Order: sequence, then C-alpha cells, then structure tokens
Amino acid sequence: MALPFLPGNSSNKYLGKERFHKSQHFDYSNGVPMLVGSEKPGIGGELLVGQKIKPKYTVYPKGQGRGLPSWVAFDKQALCFEAYFQEAVPEIYFYLEDDTIQVVEPEYKNSGIPQGTFIHRHRIPLPPPNDDRFYNIFHFNLNQQMVLYSRMFTVTNCDSFTRNFLTKLGVRLNEPVHIPDDPYSNLREEKSMKPLRPYERHDTLKQFLEHDRKVLRFYCFWDDTDSVFGDLRELILHYFLADDTIEILEVISPNSGRDTLPKFLQRSKLPKHASIRIKQPGEITDRTVLNVFASPTKGKRYILDSLKTGAVHEDFYKDYDLTVGGEVNVWGRRVIITDCDDFTKEYYRSKYGIEDLAPVQYKAPEAPKPPSLVPPYNGFGSEEDSLSSCQGLLPKPPQKDFHKFMEKDRCGLNSNILNFRAKMVTTDPVDTERLFIISFYLCDDSISVFERPQRNSGVIGGKFLERGRVKKPGQELFKSELSEYFTAQDLYVGATLCLNSKDFQLLDADEYTLKYMEQHAEEFPKSNVGIVLSKLRSIPEEKQSEIRKFLLFSDPSNTGFIPYESFRGLLLGLDCGLSEHEVLVLGRQFSVREDPEADMGLMLAVAQDILRKKQFEELPDLTRAFSYRDQHKTGRLSTKEARAICKSFQLPLPETLLGGLLSK
Repeated sequence: MALPFLPGNSSNKYLGKERFHKSQHFDYSNGVPMLVGSEKPGIGGELLVGQKIKPKYTVYPKGQGRGLPSWVAFDKQALCFEAYFQEAVPEIYFYLEDDTIQVVEPEYKNSGIPQGTFIHRHRIPLPPPNDDRFYNIFHFNLNQQMVLYSRMFTVTNCDSFTRNFLTKLGVRLNEPVHIPDDPYSNLREEKSMKPLRPYERHDTLKQFLEHDRKVLRFYCFWDDTDSVFGDLRELILHYFLADDTIEILEVISPNSGRDTLPKFLQRSKLPKHASIRIKQPGEITDRTVLNVFASPTKGKRYILDSLKTGAVHEDFYKDYDLTVGGEVNVWGRRVIITDCDDFTKEYYRSKYGIEDLAPVQYKAPEAPKPPSLVPPYNGFGSEEDSLSSCQGLLPKPPQKDFHKFMEKDRCGLNSNILNFRAKMVTTDPVDTERLFIISFYLCDDSISVFERPQRNSGVIGGKFLERGRVKKPGQELFKSELSEYFTAQDLYVGATLCLNSKDFQLLDADEYTLKYMEQHAEEFPKSNVGIVLSKLRSIPEEKQSEIRKFLLFSDPSNTGFIPYESFRGLLLGLDCGLSEHEVLVLGRQFSVREDPEADMGLMLAVAQDILRKKQFEELPDLTRAFSYRDQHKTGRLSTKEARAICKSFQLPLPETLLGGLLSK
C-alpha cells in the first residue's frame, strides 16, 4: 500500500545535499548573447534531463587505499604498446598520470629517414565526429586500429606491465599479432652492409671504470756499472691498471751529481721484446692496404686486408708479468724489481694468491755515520744557544718544546705547578729555622724558591731564587755535552736538592702536588703504589713476622687501624729502601679520612648573614606556614615538607647550606 503524498510521508530528495550552485549557461561573445554552457550540469552539479557529460580523463576504479591524485599514484608509469603503419614501426606510450600519449619510432643507423619521436607527448583527440573528446585508457587494445591525426596505427602487442595493468582494470585483451614483414628491412639484413673501412674498436671502458686511479708501485734498480762513470740507478715503476701502461721514475739521491729529470720512461705500453730500431709512425697499423692494380687510365685501386695478414702483433707487459725479483726489459735496459708497496701486495694476494713478496736485498748496508764532534762550551750565552751555532752556517735560536708548554701550562684551576715545603740543610742555627717554598713548573722544567717571612728571625723573606732551569751539581762547566737539569722526578718528599750550592731538604708537599703525582704515577716512580708494594714484598720472612707483632702491639683493641706516626716509624725502620715520599703515598692510599662534623652555630650565622644581605623580610609568614603544616603540633616536619616550604617562599640560601641546616 502506497503512502499518501502528504508532508512527512514522502522522501526529500534534497536531504543531505550541500551544493545548490547554478552553472552559467549564457554569456556575451563580441557583444552577442550566446549559449555557452550546453554541456554544463544543472543545480548542484546534477545532470539535466537527457544530458550526458563527456569524460575528460580516464575513469579509474576506486581502490581501498588512500585516495591519492593520479599524478602522484601513477607518477613515472606509462603503458607501452607496439604498433605499425605503412611508413614505420613506432611504439606508443600512454602516461597514466595525465592521459597523454607519445609515439616514438625506433632509430636505425644509416636508414636515411628521420626517426625518433613521431608524435610528441600530449593529449590526442579522438577522430571526428568525436574530436571534442580525447583518448583514454579504455580506447587501447591489441589487434585493433587507432587513428591518430588521420594516420591509421595498428596495435600489435604490449609489454608485461601494460598487460597486467589492463587485466586488473577488467579489460579483456585480444591476442597479439605479428608485424608484417618489411621488404626493405629484409633486404638490408640479407646483404651484409659493411663500411669501406671496417676499423675494429676495442672497448676498454669497463677496465677504466673498475681500475681508474689504481696504480701498482714497484721499487727496482738498473745496474749501469758497466758503462763509463756508471752506477746503480734506483727506479720506481708505476703500473696503471686502468689502461695497462707503465711509467718509470728515477730516484735521485742528494749530491749525486745528476740532473733531475721528470721521468725515466714516459707513461706508455711497454713491449716485452723491444726491437733494435724504433718503428716510424704508420708502420704499425690495425689494417693493411693491398694494392690491387694501378692503371694510367683508370687510376689506382686499393682494397683493405680483412684477413689481417700483414698485422704486427706485439706483446706488452701485463700485471701478471711483474713480480718481486723478476726482470723487466725497458727498451734494452735490464731492470730488476726488488720490492712493492702494501697496495700492490694486497692486489697480488687477492687476485693471484701470491703470498711470498719478500723484498730483494741488492745493496750493502749503509756504513754508520761518524759522530760529529762538538766543540766544548765557551761560557758565552747558554749551552743550547752555543750548540745551535755549531749546527749550521746560519745560527738559529734554540727551539723550545712548544707541545709540552701547551699541555702543561696553567689552565683554569690546574696550575701544573708542584709546590714543596723545604728547609736549608746547614749547621748554621739561623738558617736551620728558615722555611722555603720550592715551586717546580711542569711547562718548562723551571724552579723558583720563595722564603716565607718569619717575625723576629732577622732574615728578610721573599724571593730567594729567580725562576729558571737549575743544573744538577757536580758537572763540568766547559764540556761538549749539554748539562743535566733538575726534572720533576727529582723532587719528592724527603729528597735533598742542591740549588746554587745551597742544599735544601723537601719536608712536605701541598694536596695538589700529591694528587698530581699519584694520578701520573707512570711519570713519578716514587708515587707508584705498585712499585712501593713490590719493595715491601721483597722483605725477608723474619722481618715480616716482626712487622705482624708490631702491628698487633700498636692495635691492642683490634680495630684494624694504627696511627700514622707508628706506621711511618715501622716502614722507615725496616731498612728496605723506602723514602719519606713512598711512606706518605702508602699512608694516603690506605688511610681512612673522617669528614669533620659540621658546626651548626657557624651554619646558622652564615644563613642569617645571607638573609640580612638579601633583605629577606618574610620570616613571619614562613613561621606561620610551618605552623600550618604542623597540624598535630609536634614541632617537627619532614625534610621534604620543610624544603618545599622554603622553596615556595624562595628562601635565598645556597642548596648545600639549606640541605645542611635541614639535615640537623
């Protein structure tokens, strides 16, 4: 039963529709009103009664993936069809991205016909009367004719990609057909059309691309001692793998009396059997010209020798002909190969499996050079300056160790200066009480001495020794060898130094010096714990039992610790060659350092001073915040809650000081 045609009982055809625009059908052309939109749709893009829209592009099936535009989905994809017509056999390309067509005719050499692109790529209209539309993908099939600009093309076949693509679209392809035979092409194939001068071409491009800039290097010599004033000539042979050419360079030693020539042999192919007479240009050719007959009336007639009966074959040196210990005939000169570089050895090992490439000894070992005698120091200037004046005609200043200076110079908090506290070794009671600071500069091995001023000592303190390098005592002044200077290894706790005829004993060192020497134990043997322990292990068994008894006596409560003074007296009394510095290193290595207890009064004083300087005036609010968080009125809060309250009020105290106060 049909519903009555009443409001609410009929479906609204405009339900869900969003487009209601109208197409423009009329316009003025040269002042004349005309109908210009006969093919345009009606309201909202709907077709009018009896109207059919002609498609402009190929209608592709909608896929299940992303809706990409055709120019992205089918980029660089083209359908290829084989076709023919009366003049040529072209190939038709249909580009999927924009429905354009291109017709290309294969090129044949010496055809006499301009070939190549027959129809440039563009959209081709259908033949009349449908010339207002264009060819699309569904107009193509095998074994059918197509009219492109009044030319009849017969599609015969297509490639595998085109066949698979059309099959997926649902197009049923016809069976491929063969192209009819072309009588002219068959005639060209039957006759072997060879050029009059059939020069052969040897393609060496592959060898050049694979071995370009790869060169084998051999070291060799040529014995020319048989000639007048001849000697042994050292040579370097370069074999270029790109084109099998050889180049030889001569190694000219200094003061040999020979002129420096650019090359011993120019780069070229080297024949194995060099002829006595060098052939002139034109004597060696790939082809031979045969003189058939010469007539005074008909002229001369020639023919090329296709059988190559007069060709000259020469053997040239290849890479497999060059071996260490072998001979090379360089235009009558006997060159012996003695050695090669690492790349050449690896090349022969990987390609030919040759492992034995030991060098050949062909000359006696060089005689040792006599030592150059240096005159003794004359006392003018420094010893290094006087020595440099004897090493050349033009005197040069002595070179300093710049790398050591840049590495060991002061950098930030690292001063690279070793400071020791010392006293003077003397019998004078006044000088015995004097204290000195000896500084050793690692950047240039210089030493400076500073005396600490003391009240009522009768001695004015200050600089005792200017910074500079200090010679070790007991050396001759006027000698040929350079004097020895104090180094960083000569300074350690307990050592005695003689600085300008004054003996100093090193009593102690600062913390930076001890840490630096322990961190660089490979440079300072006195601070090497391994060396010190090896000395202790060499103690006889009798003394080791005495050491155990002493340790038990020094630690009656069995705590595992003894005072440093007892430990020092024990090691120094063993008579095992330990110095004061080595005992100090052992004590620092096995000591237990207790952190001093923080002074609560001092921390509070510092905090109050900081708050006063920062003008922090929110202490009453801070107190109320603590009271509010202490709901049970216990007078205590957790460290986390107290820190959060202080942070919320932006208490201007350092993190370390705030943490120390909250921990107490």
